[in-house]
Amino acid sequence: MDTNMEIDDEQDKGLMLFGRDVSKIPCFRNSLLYGIGGGLSFGLARFMFTSQPLRSVNFAVYSFSFITMAYWIHCRYDYSKKKFEMLRMQELLRTNSLMEGTTEEERIKSEISLGTVDV
Repeated sequence: MDTNMEIDDEQDKGLMLFGRDVSKIPCFRNSLLYGIGGGLSFGLARFMFTSQPLRSVNFAVYSFSFITMAYWIHCRYDYSKKKFEMLRMQELLRTNSLMEGTTEEERIKSEISLGTVDV
């Protein structure tokens, strides 16, 4: 029984950075994976074409940095947009459930069918 508790504790541990579990940060994992893969690919390709190891390593690091930051910004933008839409949908569902069966609901439905109200 104690071994099960130890296994659960080990599985719950993640990589802690500045007191925060990075496995719980949205987009962190994918950003690093794409950055590492892209940096490695571009660095190797540059080395294959130029045979200059120092410049190829510099190019790989710059590529890693650029790809990681670009993907992070894109992914977090999409994440924020989806989160905002989910919160908006929750609010709409909450107000819909509160107004169900009231005269206000009938008024809004008639305005929507006439096209005078934006949803």
